[in-house]
Amino acid sequence: YVCSTWGNHHFKTFDGDIYQFPGICEYNFASDCQGSFKEFSVHIQRALNSNNHPQIQYILLTTKDFTVYLRPKLVVVDGRLVKTPYYSSGMLIESNDIYTKVYAKLGLILIWNQEDALMVELDNKFNNRTCGLCGDYNGVPIYNEFINGDLSYNSITYGNLQKISKPNAKCEDPDETQTLPSCNEHRKECERLLTSSAFADCHLRLNLEMYIQACMQDKCACKGKADSFCLCSTISEYSRQCSHAGGRPGEWRTQSFC
Repeated sequence: YVCSTWGNHHFKTFDGDIYQFPGICEYNFASDCQGSFKEFSVHIQRALNSNNHPQIQYILLTTKDFTVYLRPKLVVVDGRLVKTPYYSSGMLIESNDIYTKVYAKLGLILIWNQEDALMVELDNKFNNRTCGLCGDYNGVPIYNEFINGDLSYNSITYGNLQKISKPNAKCEDPDETQTLPSCNEHRKECERLLTSSAFADCHLRLNLEMYIQACMQDKCACKGKADSFCLCSTISEYSRQCSHAGGRPGEWRTQSFC
């Protein structure tokens, strides 16, 4: 029931596909796409921060009753700056130093760490009804997202299709012909980190291999630089998803790591 994005442009669809898409335009993250009336839509835009790491600049959640615009440390509802916790009919917004959470009665929970990581959980009444970077939520990986009829898309083509067209937006589509490097030389290190004893309660709850792949891509992208963002964002995501699935990750952060 969960779709997420984190770190170095990683996405995990409702159906469990994990892919990378480095776009910095505004995109449809997840929307109700059945019929002409949309119960909700979530748009996101990323940008590179001062350390050259991708961060979510803003999130726009629209329903028939309200519009919520989120920036780090900032919540705007229907055009008004509001303090949290904020209640209105059908919605609760909470925030602290680490997370902003939106609970919408229509069947949506949105959790953002005010930096790189966003998680959206949907009621299963939206099965087979969604579109966007999170996919169609039909329970079947790959199909309809990356294979549709006789067409097959790579993750960049798929991501570019989700762009929200805005007449004055200045952003380039990522190049669909660029292939992401295969990064097998980092497998041992990523396996060691993600199978440490702190995560003993997580292995049966999540697809470990997908997070190992994401970790390897991060290591490749950082070209061996000792940059904590490279490793910490995917391990943080693994820990968050484990908790969300009912697991209890142990203490994996140390003074010297993350």
